[in-house]
Amino acid sequence: MTEKIEQFSELHRKNMEAAMRLAQLSIENSQKIMALQSELARELFQNTVENAKAQSSIDAPRDVLTLRTQYAQETARQMMETARKIAEVGNEVRTEFSRMLTEQLASGSHDLMESFQSFFKTLPGQNANVLENMQQAMATANSAFDQIAKASAASFSGMNEAGKGGKKK
Repeated sequence: MTEKIEQFSELHRKNMEAAMRLAQLSIENSQKIMALQSELARELFQNTVENAKAQSSIDAPRDVLTLRTQYAQETARQMMETARKIAEVGNEVRTEFSRMLTEQLASGSHDLMESFQSFFKTLPGQNANVLENMQQAMATANSAFDQIAKASAASFSGMNEAGKGGKKK
């Protein structure tokens, strides 16, 4: 009985470690996004000040309009570039999360199956079909998750490539 408690404790410990890695990943990526947003705000403020100074020294209304148009285009470009970078961070997070989840499920399901096998072997009047059915269900669930993870990764990769395709160099 103590061995089973230790197995479940180890399984719980592994799940907690995975949760901590996920929390750390979330914090790190939130910091990346905040840094991108802060940089954009700083650049936009700086450009606004420069644009205001430039407009104050121009007398011709046509030149002011041209300068405002250039400013609006540059602002839009900066915002789109920042949005693209944030999307890349999001795609990286989704890919890493999918990898971690796949790893956790593969490891966890193996550990869980070992625990179940050990548990079912100790039951009086055990039914071999119960364990076999459970193993089949776990294999089916793992296969389904693997297919979903691959489809998600392909989808996110396609979205990322589409986002890069629209980017000017």
